[in-house]
Amino acid sequence: MDFSYTEEQQMLQESVQKFVQKNYEFATRAKIIASENGYSNENWELFAELGWLTVPFCEEDGGFGGSAVDLTVMMDEFGKANLVEPFTPTAILGGGLVSALGEKGQKTELLGPLMEGKLQLACAYAETGSRFNLSNVTTTATVEGDQVRLNGEKINVLNGSNADKLLLVARESGAQTDRNGISIFLVDNDSDGLSIQPYTNVDGKKAAQISFASVSVPLSARLGEAGGALPALEAVIDRATVAVSAEAVGALEALLQKTVEYSKTRKQFGTPIGTFQALQHRMADMFIECQLARSIVIMAAMKLDSTENDVEKSKAVSAAKSRVGKAIEKVGQEAIQIHGGIGMTEELDVGHLFKRVTAIDIQFGNTDYHTARFSSL
Repeated sequence: MDFSYTEEQQMLQESVQKFVQKNYEFATRAKIIASENGYSNENWELFAELGWLTVPFCEEDGGFGGSAVDLTVMMDEFGKANLVEPFTPTAILGGGLVSALGEKGQKTELLGPLMEGKLQLACAYAETGSRFNLSNVTTTATVEGDQVRLNGEKINVLNGSNADKLLLVARESGAQTDRNGISIFLVDNDSDGLSIQPYTNVDGKKAAQISFASVSVPLSARLGEAGGALPALEAVIDRATVAVSAEAVGALEALLQKTVEYSKTRKQFGTPIGTFQALQHRMADMFIECQLARSIVIMAAMKLDSTENDVEKSKAVSAAKSRVGKAIEKVGQEAIQIHGGIGMTEELDVGHLFKRVTAIDIQFGNTDYHTARFSSL
């Protein structure tokens, strides 16, 4: 089987690499994180100019093609540079749900501005106690004529404080964990009754806790049919899981490269530590973990692009996330240990990469969750 990139994928990869080399040095990233928004507006506009925001979308929606493999090519490079711009919450999660559930008018209104870099989205789906169960929804949506009343609270809403519109997952009917009865609504970030508490995650990315107290939206703000949003939400989350797994692979390979380089210059007893056989073995194990993770993420992306049924696609996603989680633990911890105390400092990019892959490890389900999910499918 040929795993080499197509000409278009190579161009996409080179585009990201050139951007990183020119615009994303470690010191520049630190300034971006310290800013109020936690990302660069200039970089986001450049993302749009370079066409990166079109990659997750099919040609019918005006996108690059919507291939999961194309997406992993870009996310891999994002991971190596540890980009903090809200690509996943806006383009993959928010845009993915609009593409999957939206009517023609909703797609025209939202996807065009999104791909032009003029619209930020956030998906509010996680709740306290829901863990990784997407059907565990207590936020309510009550239809009152041509309006819908929203009540509840969402946690860890990625890009929630910067988004122009929120995609709220709420329950219109059924019990707390029923698969039926879940809908998604578009909510303006300045709506009455909306309370946003922003914070910065350990990896430097912005998130928020958002409360909905009798927030009123028109019935036309619903995406798709009433109570039928869960299958689309699951598919979009699976796609996002593969995307962040590819990002983790890129970050892990950056950690490996930086660890090998450090071992060639750091001396102990007058000798570079890279000449010690015990450390060579450990770095060889890191390399193997990176290659295993890369292979299984490519497999999962190819599955998503195939005509396989939904169960097989979900199994491939969980297999990839589980394997990547194990690689994160092995490669991340080894990188910190071989660097020693300097690996934990804010002044070295290794510590920031470690924080990012640690966050990815629990994002959209940790290793244990996806191992159990794989065995249950």
